[in-house]
Amino acid sequence: MSAVHSLQRTGSLWQQRMQGMREYEVIRDGNVFGSSFTQSGIFMSEYEEARRQLEHLLTRYQGRSFESVFDGREIANDGGVCFVRESLHDLTIRSVDPGRFHEELLQDLTLVRGIGPATRARLTARGYRTIPDLVSHPRYRSGAEDVLSRISTGDTMELMDLIGSRHTKSHQSILGTSGFHDPEDFVFFDIETLGLFSRPIILLGIGVPEKDHLHVHQYLLRDIGEEQAALVATIDHLSGDHPALVTFNGKAFDLPYLADRLAYYGLGSPSEIPHFDMLHFSRRRYKGEFPSLRLTALEKNILGISRSGDIPGQMVPEFYETYQRSGNCGPLVPVLDHNRQDVISLALLFFQLAGESYGCT
Repeated sequence: MSAVHSLQRTGSLWQQRMQGMREYEVIRDGNVFGSSFTQSGIFMSEYEEARRQLEHLLTRYQGRSFESVFDGREIANDGGVCFVRESLHDLTIRSVDPGRFHEELLQDLTLVRGIGPATRARLTARGYRTIPDLVSHPRYRSGAEDVLSRISTGDTMELMDLIGSRHTKSHQSILGTSGFHDPEDFVFFDIETLGLFSRPIILLGIGVPEKDHLHVHQYLLRDIGEEQAALVATIDHLSGDHPALVTFNGKAFDLPYLADRLAYYGLGSPSEIPHFDMLHFSRRRYKGEFPSLRLTALEKNILGISRSGDIPGQMVPEFYETYQRSGNCGPLVPVLDHNRQDVISLALLFFQLAGESYGCT
């Protein structure tokens, strides 16, 4: 059987399999409503380009070994072995000004239980302009002391809960609590999976700031059997002295998915650490400005990043399935590139929004 015929047969089998696994809809170009974040829609032009790219990759990397294509190393831990690829990328870190954030919190009288916008206006007119001022108020003294106590502890999660209960989970002040962390505390996290429902995670991307760089660790499954080792390696990054997690839609997808896969292997649950989901902050900040609030759209409109050779995230399972069936590692190339850029853009977006919000230097 010729190599070309073999590839065609593999492609045919792959198409039959993936038609049943597909969890997205191909929509016509220009259908803005169909391309919204929650619809998992792919424009027809993107889909067709990805299909052409897959065929090209199968031809280009035919016969090449995994080691000749990817630089990286094999690691071993209690979960087994997996492959990790590391890279460094320039990163401008704009840290939150703790003084400005602290001052803004103290001026937000509505953090005190029982005080809404109307009551705040009346209190301000009577000279109660900050929460410390309310310590002398007969009715709101207790509530003010409680808020001041929470602020003084610098407990990020406690403050996030307080602000979220009085405002919204996407309130700007919640992003400001990131100022209680050093840049090196942040863990930027993004996963690629074989689908949306209880299927293996095939790639876990972790970004950690180091001085003026972002150190990206990508734990890739060369085979599904390496998932447990990749999970163990990932959890190590979330168990530092003072970690804080940053994701894009991670509260609804990445973190619950990670928890599900950890439970599958009896590895417990992820540690409860502060979690900044940039999808929520982006929706609040850029709602109505752009037709799409996907990460790829935000990175283009806000960060000026245009990807070349990228594939739609929804098609990652198909590319990985092709790699598994054919043994050709070519389809993994854009998967790793896609995940790495997601992690980089996530970090850039996080520091960009934090800087805009609190006059970072």
